[in-house]
Amino acid sequence: MPPHLRAAYSIWRGFGSAPGPQLQLHGLAAAAASGAAAATASPSLHTFSTHASPSTDLDEEVVVIGAGVVGLAVARELALAGRGVLLLEAAGAVGTETSSRSSEVIHAGLYYPPGSLKARLCVEGRRLLYSFCAQHDVPHRKLGKLLVAASTAQVGALETLRAAAAAAGVPLQPLSSGQAQELEPAVRCAAALLSPETGIVDSHSLMAELHRQFEAAGGTTALHSRVEGGSVGGSAARLHVRDAGSGETVELAAGAVVNAAGLHAQAVAACLQGLPPASIPPLHLAKGSYFSLAPGALATMGLGGSPAGFHHLVYPLPEPGTAGLGTHLTLDLAGGVRFGPDVEWLPTGTDPAALDYRVSAERAAPFHAAIRSYLPGLPDGSLQPAYSGVRPKLVGPGRPAGDFVVSGPRQHGVPGLVSLFGIESPGLTSALALAQLVARRLEEPPEA
Repeated sequence: MPPHLRAAYSIWRGFGSAPGPQLQLHGLAAAAASGAAAATASPSLHTFSTHASPSTDLDEEVVVIGAGVVGLAVARELALAGRGVLLLEAAGAVGTETSSRSSEVIHAGLYYPPGSLKARLCVEGRRLLYSFCAQHDVPHRKLGKLLVAASTAQVGALETLRAAAAAAGVPLQPLSSGQAQELEPAVRCAAALLSPETGIVDSHSLMAELHRQFEAAGGTTALHSRVEGGSVGGSAARLHVRDAGSGETVELAAGAVVNAAGLHAQAVAACLQGLPPASIPPLHLAKGSYFSLAPGALATMGLGGSPAGFHHLVYPLPEPGTAGLGTHLTLDLAGGVRFGPDVEWLPTGTDPAALDYRVSAERAAPFHAAIRSYLPGLPDGSLQPAYSGVRPKLVGPGRPAGDFVVSGPRQHGVPGLVSLFGIESPGLTSALALAQLVARRLEEPPEA
């Protein structure tokens, strides 16, 4: 075992009935496990073995930083292509931040400027995601979405959105007020659009399946492993990785690096010597809170006591300058109703590693007001705090939402490095398409 990895493994003795020591991926796992040890390891433990050529000084061919849904999709894409991949995650489990704190919506691709990465990757990612979920039994449902104009003054904006969506190849069906009410009796609006391609997915099951396929293809995951420094641009990238269990730092040499660290992508990029600082966009954090519908509220609204009171997602028109899609009604796969997210800009300089995800009950009042614009029968006191998430935005308050940034060698001039910034909604929908784009950009040479 290389000396610089010696402190990064845990030996578990006598685990189950398997003879001999077991190597567990706690932090950065052991790098030189013998074939015999790997063969006897329990299936619930992961043994790290390098895929890099023995003639090189690399510890791994590719290192992917961040095991959210996009990092998992990228790691899987590269591993299935035959590349040796080590997936580093600072937390103790995969997908614990933005990926598990969303609406879990499969977006159709209605809102994004033509030609943007969001527009292109959302449409392509949606197609790939529905196919993936169907093929691998990931729970999901294509239930459709109503996009509503709350007043006649908004009908023109609804038509503008329909025309833009049509130009992007996204089908929308115009509905009158009466037609919308036939689909959702509790909803009141002047007009609506039906998006038949919108759906929902169990994001945790999706991430579990991506992770399973990644490791089945030979990839390895190291949890509790935070990248705190390093250098890029030479014959190999060198990453300084701190193991949360031991507190020690090891150095990894990799042929290529993908920075998919989500909320922490800017911090990871900034700690890599050799990457031009000008290539790192600013980070603006926007917290979004969710409220769920209290028990009994559906019956009060005349929708019966079952969870199946609503059958579609319901979205108001986006409000200009709010950086969100409005306080919308979404469903989970059990039929549970929740509303959100709102937009709460966090102070500049907020540390993404020290976020407060608590939802204040005081935010219920503006939620009630926003929801009643299309759901006037919402009873008083029917909302209860659910959860929140934080979105890594690239532009601040009062400005149009920014695009995804997938910065590869042609963008920043450093070979073998791709960084993803601003991967907010529709990042979940776009994850598989983003993974394909990253794989292509990783092979690009820098501009001459």
